[in-house]
Amino acid sequence: MKIVLNGWVSGFIGVMIFAGSLPATRAAITGFNPLFLTCARATIAALLGSLLLLALRQRCPAHGDIPALAITALGVVVGFPLLTGLAVQHISSARSIVFLGLLPMSTAIFAVLRGGERPRPLFWLFSLTGGIIISGYALSGTASTMMTGDSLMIGAIILCGLGYAEGAKLSRRLGGWQVISWALILSVPVMLPIAVFTRPVTFANIAMSAWLGFAYVSIFSMLIGFIFWYHGLAKGGIAAVGQLQLIQPFMGFALAALLLHESVSWAMLMVASATLVCVFGAKRFAG
Repeated sequence: MKIVLNGWVSGFIGVMIFAGSLPATRAAITGFNPLFLTCARATIAALLGSLLLLALRQRCPAHGDIPALAITALGVVVGFPLLTGLAVQHISSARSIVFLGLLPMSTAIFAVLRGGERPRPLFWLFSLTGGIIISGYALSGTASTMMTGDSLMIGAIILCGLGYAEGAKLSRRLGGWQVISWALILSVPVMLPIAVFTRPVTFANIAMSAWLGFAYVSIFSMLIGFIFWYHGLAKGGIAAVGQLQLIQPFMGFALAALLLHESVSWAMLMVASATLVCVFGAKRFAG
């Protein structure tokens, strides 16, 4: 019981950190293009992760772990950051945050496919209900730019769920922060050259808000958040703790309104509230 509780607490801290990711990304892309932002944040986080691994004398992962680390990197180092960076060019960070409610279902599906977990049938009922609610909200967008942003967010959610489940499975053996650190390091040979090639011509005119967003996604979203998140998923169960992501939109809404002065509509709040009900039902029947 203690292990499960620790998993939920750790997962909740990770969710709080991740709640700032989309508002920070929205701020960062005012000064940096999404491709540079994705590659640069991964490179910086990889450097910090390398220092941690060296300082704490962590052993290298086995050769058999490399494919799983590559899948983790594809999902959370490349896929989610890049697609969300592109998405918030078309939609507000507040609207993009609504789609985060689909993450628990995506994570749970990949937990079954990749992690071998077997939640009870009612777990799927609650998760599917939450997914349907948010999908219906997505279909309410009619503008072509909005549909483009929504589609990019759905793709980001799928890849993120894959990365979460794969990384959590590895965390049981390697440790949470070790997994994200090794995944980041594995991505450096690709990410560093692209970051150099796509860097801004000049950094002189970039606003402080863009720099702060860049720093947040590089340090907190890309590394520190995963230390807590993967530990929570590994200890409390991937499918179960993954349901905490349904709470993330509320935190993100507050940050989007407070920091970016974006409007949060009643529809957004109603959709997020409905999915919040699903998280408690899914939690009850996760194990």
